[in-house]
Amino acid sequence: MNVAVLLLLGMGFLEAEGRCFFNRTQEYCVCYHLSQETIGSIVQCLAASVVEFQGGDLERYVAFPISDPDRSSIEMLGSLLIRKIIFRHLLVPEILLARVLRFFSYTQVQELVFESCVFEGRGNWEEMANQDLPILSLHFHNVTSALLTGRQQDFSSLSSWLETLQELAVTDSHVTSLPCGIGRVFRALRSLDVAQNSLGDGSLVSAFCSGAFPQLQVLSLQHNNLTSYHRVCESVRLLPELQHLDLSQNKLMADPSSSCQWPVALRIFNLSAAGLDEVLTPLPPSLEVLDMSCNHLRAVDISLSSLKKLFLSQNMLRAVPSIRNYPMLDTLHLNNNSIAELPWDEVKHLRDVAAAGNPYNCSCSGAGGLQALAATGHLGQGWPQDYTCQSPPGYRGRLVKDVPVSVLRCNSATVIAPVGVALALLGVAGA
Repeated sequence: MNVAVLLLLGMGFLEAEGRCFFNRTQEYCVCYHLSQETIGSIVQCLAASVVEFQGGDLERYVAFPISDPDRSSIEMLGSLLIRKIIFRHLLVPEILLARVLRFFSYTQVQELVFESCVFEGRGNWEEMANQDLPILSLHFHNVTSALLTGRQQDFSSLSSWLETLQELAVTDSHVTSLPCGIGRVFRALRSLDVAQNSLGDGSLVSAFCSGAFPQLQVLSLQHNNLTSYHRVCESVRLLPELQHLDLSQNKLMADPSSSCQWPVALRIFNLSAAGLDEVLTPLPPSLEVLDMSCNHLRAVDISLSSLKKLFLSQNMLRAVPSIRNYPMLDTLHLNNNSIAELPWDEVKHLRDVAAAGNPYNCSCSGAGGLQALAATGHLGQGWPQDYTCQSPPGYRGRLVKDVPVSVLRCNSATVIAPVGVALALLGVAGA
């Protein structure tokens, strides 16, 4: 078989013996430390939709001559059912990758994943010029490679393929910048995940320059080095199609004056675990989902007419935000705050309410409201075991569901008053 085809199907050769294992039910095949002697076991992977190669050093194959595949190899590659290939714990010379990648054009592989890999050297990507690939999704996690700065020519050679790529993830890989010219190559990219890197406020300005990522809808900047809410807004405002933005696990701070306008298409905003002591403004006006859980918020006084889902768990709230400010709201999560009572009249129309782990005042209205909400089936996971009373003292530590809320006990005034009137009338009649 052509050497390039062998490399494509088994980029995990080692001198130590290994073999492939095929899970027919999941259509998943894993190959460990394949050697030239055990490459035959890869045959059982030909019926898999996902193939994973673990362990290997491809440096020895750099000098191997790689010719164009013959007709039989092309037909074989085209008949494979494989849609996703994962390379894990590999040493990959980039020059070899540049020579082999074009052979993917003969396959139906749509997703390529590199995890915990080291890319060595720098490849000659000119052979990829005007080369189309079926790969639509490309993921790198915990990889080491040369810096992206100064590599615009490499990306230009790959432009025929990269212009059709729809998903790109480069996570936990020490990325500090995304040059502007690179973003302009990704004309069709819908999703970009650069979580767990070292991107700062300044690096975003060049990354999302005019013309970069024109079709981007989903952007994850989770767990980077972002601090300025205003500068993030200024950086992404040129992404006209952006619908979902994740800024969680950064340390965002308010700016003295922030009048930035977020992309008008933005509907989902994740600000969880962002170190917030207050709600940052302005918020995107057309939001439908807002997550500000795991912060230090003591109050949330905002108004969003389109908001449907609001997540505020693990804050320091003492009261439920006014539901009247969110006329479209159907989901509200308030777990692990300092809320003593839910306003039954306001939350009873919501489809999903989660409020476990709060110090409830089990008065008649407090306990009764929660019990009534649970009876509708709209109280989320955690009921009843995570709903306990903090007060009054006689009910401390007791489950809210076990608090008696009978008419006689909780509405004594409404019961006693009619009885007193009746007795008085009887007394008058007797006289």
